[in-house]
Amino acid sequence: MKPSNAAATGPALRVLSRQDLSRLSYRLQDVLDAVQGAYRAFASGASANPPKLSVKPQDGRSIAYAMLGRDGERETVAVKTSYKFGHEGEKADERYYTTLLLHDDRQGAPIALMDGSLVGSLRTPAATALIARACARSDARTALVVGSGVQGQTALPFLVEAMPQLQRLIVHGHHGAGIDAVLTRMQQHHPDRQVEVSGKLQRSAEDADIIIGAAGPSSPESVQAGWLRPGSLAILVGYGIDKKALHDADYRVATSAEQMKVTGQDLALDGRLPDVDAELPCLLSSLQKGRRSESDRVFAYNSGMVLTDIALGRVLAEQAIAQGLGQEVALW
Repeated sequence: MKPSNAAATGPALRVLSRQDLSRLSYRLQDVLDAVQGAYRAFASGASANPPKLSVKPQDGRSIAYAMLGRDGERETVAVKTSYKFGHEGEKADERYYTTLLLHDDRQGAPIALMDGSLVGSLRTPAATALIARACARSDARTALVVGSGVQGQTALPFLVEAMPQLQRLIVHGHHGAGIDAVLTRMQQHHPDRQVEVSGKLQRSAEDADIIIGAAGPSSPESVQAGWLRPGSLAILVGYGIDKKALHDADYRVATSAEQMKVTGQDLALDGRLPDVDAELPCLLSSLQKGRRSESDRVFAYNSGMVLTDIALGRVLAEQAIAQGLGQEVALW
């Protein structure tokens, strides 16, 4: 760690690289607690999550986002930036960078500038697991994850942490390395649990109480609305569940209804998105219900909210600083 000259020049900023954060160990339950706390603070009115800003050149070579927010539980203000470069369909040309700049709103001081990829990879499956716990039938025992990318690889460990009563776990994907990663992640976090590899998506979907669509945009298969049985819960994180499942659902949930109107336009039919019945912050604060009846087919849209990045980012940043990771830089 580089010594700080903060006493002479002002407050110092801890810079935490991806390599620094890779040295951290974390408990799934701690991640769930941080994300849940952020949503509850938002429902109470203590937090702020303004709409994101975005810029994109006419040729579509890149897209960038900036998200400002405040987590009222930890009294932390932060800005998250996300920048993706690469023409659509040209994977070899793709580059992605994301950062999180945290400030302590109790003492009025900077905390850290950190790579945001670890936070993003953890808060999304944590939110998915919290949705499942709030919206699934009380007797749900079978869960299916569609997709074996980054989100698909972490979905099942978080789901089991939140819902240990689940008995049958299934993954459906088309990349051998991704499937192997799913199995490895489960062994790391829940070594007593086995994961089935699905060969037929329709059969697996028809068996499932909970279906998580975490596939990428090029996924060749999607769960169809007609495959969802009464009482099932479909959670869309990326792709892998057909849009008609949203429109045919008996009950609809979103992390944020307003954000869904912006980022969920690919789910529209005839230019229309159906109304949302409940939002996750209110579900976790017992202000709304996850379903009306045990027979409802529920569709949930997990688009993420920056306030969860802030809450989890502060937890990880404090842990990294306590371990002496990163470098202190005096900017002021």
